[in-house]
Amino acid sequence: MRIGSTGRPLDEAALRAAIGAVRDPELDRTLDELGTLDEVTVGRRGRVQIQVALVADDQAAALAAAVRRAAQDAGGTRVDVDTVPLPPQRRAELAARLAGDTGRSAGPAPRIYAVASGKGGVGKSTVTANLAAALAATGQRVGLLDADVWGYSVPQLFGVHRPPVVLGGKMQPIPAHGVSLMSTGFFVDEDDPVVWRGPMLHKALSQFVTDVAWGPLDVLFVDLPPGTGDATLSVLELLPDAALLAVTTPQTAARVVARRVIRMAADTGAPIAGVVENMADAVCGTCGDTTAVFGTGGGEALAAEAGTTLLGRVPLDLALREAADRGVPVVRDTPAAISARELLRIAELLPATRRPLVRRSLPLAVV
Repeated sequence: MRIGSTGRPLDEAALRAAIGAVRDPELDRTLDELGTLDEVTVGRRGRVQIQVALVADDQAAALAAAVRRAAQDAGGTRVDVDTVPLPPQRRAELAARLAGDTGRSAGPAPRIYAVASGKGGVGKSTVTANLAAALAATGQRVGLLDADVWGYSVPQLFGVHRPPVVLGGKMQPIPAHGVSLMSTGFFVDEDDPVVWRGPMLHKALSQFVTDVAWGPLDVLFVDLPPGTGDATLSVLELLPDAALLAVTTPQTAARVVARRVIRMAADTGAPIAGVVENMADAVCGTCGDTTAVFGTGGGEALAAEAGTTLLGRVPLDLALREAADRGVPVVRDTPAAISARELLRIAELLPATRRPLVRRSLPLAVV
């Protein structure tokens, strides 16, 4: 009989179950699901020896700490955690198992929203990050592809700054706040410029679509770079079912430029999911009064010109800025904030659009 930290007999089955329920910080799955809990040995006076196989070496400290806490909570006294690299053969087996799980649980094709703006600085990435986090909070499986390869900000908005794990030749998206993420920013130092163009840019975006193990998703958001350049065209070609979600400020200059993106989407046959007006008002952090710093009516005018719906008007308040600086979407950090409430409302209104067959290439062959 083993005595635990409480002075009572240590339940070895409960101990192993508690450790097996620890989630791997890289893949956001339990150790039992991944099969990486190699050994749990209980000695005298509640001493516990644990061995865990690592999917990512840089997560060793965080994973060991989580395992140690779980063992101590379950009654272990002196807990030793040994982390070892996952051997290549087991990595290949894990990749195959995860791919098999994906195939069995896959449902209908995900709704895809390509979030675009005509110009930079309108808060497009902030809107995208919060809509993704809002839908994930409802239990939906949500992915976010940061296709803004030059001005990527998704790593900062979600507080993630590490490269993804590769299993079986597929990059595993990084989970944060319930959303599966992939970004150029995970592969470069924060201050390094990304100098890509033409074929190199298209290849990188293609890899993000085809070489990432997204798994079964309900919704995929794609944060497009500003403007109507190669990256935007590549994404719309690679994801023909994507619907364009346009973000603008009320300012005339932003609305006029955003019209070009909507025109480009229409020319490629992509449906328009709607318009979001960001920075609709600046909210005073002291008195709560609002000021239309960028004017009024830009979102309504853009929606009318595009023949679509104005889904909402997101104000700029301190909570939105502070949450972004901390690397947490405001809908998760401060859901009662004015900006968060509007973003949550917009997420509920996102339409399920499908691209028509017009202007799409069909797999037809002459026999």
